[in-house]
Amino acid sequence: MKVSKKDVENVAVLSRLKIADDKMDKYLEEFNNFLEYVDVLQKVDTENVKPTAHVLPLQNVFREDVIKPSLDREKALANAPEKENGYFKVPRIIE
Repeated sequence: MKVSKKDVENVAVLSRLKIADDKMDKYLEEFNNFLEYVDVLQKVDTENVKPTAHVLPLQNVFREDVIKPSLDREKALANAPEKENGYFKVPRIIE
């Protein structure tokens, strides 16, 4: 399958990219090289290969969910430039 200049322009429009005319030949060549490589991969025999998302068996390792004491409010607010009623006071940004 070969890509034409019109195909590259169409992909550029769909992806909202502006391709300079002097770069068009480069992108055209790269698209065609990519598709040639995909054709090579299509010819690989994968009949006895199981589908997989990763070559190694992976599993998430989760730690036990242990309740721990949280930081004391006074310690948390100790270095706050401004505080009010036990909370950080910050400038209002939405009016």
